[in-house]
Amino acid sequence: MYEPIRSPSVHTPADDADFPHRSREEELDIQLAGHLAALLAVTDELGLGAAGDRVAEQVARLRGAPPARHAGLTDAAPADLHRRAHTLAGRALLVAASRADTTAAILAAERMDAHAAALADHASSGQLVGAH
Repeated sequence: MYEPIRSPSVHTPADDADFPHRSREEELDIQLAGHLAALLAVTDELGLGAAGDRVAEQVARLRGAPPARHAGLTDAAPADLHRRAHTLAGRALLVAASRADTTAAILAAERMDAHAAALADHASSGQLVGAH
């Protein structure tokens, strides 16, 4: 009644060797380096040289090459930049904790504290622009 199927199904998975695979650790390294690179850009825009150097060291360690650094000025208010940096540091902290990278986690936590303190200073001096 039915003729057997003679060709392979289109739903048959492709050979695993056809696709590059990364380990979870490699994926987390890429993600962490990306968050830290974004944090580095904001840190450089804020003019925080020593902090930027520490972040750049971690990006270089994760990527195997030093990051390109230039302060692409956005003309954003310092408070907005500190908010953005705090968020990026938080994301980096989550990924660093997930991959058990103590050095990057400590750096991210320190950057979060520094940006939170800067935001508090801006708020107490009445300079906080665009506060939510």
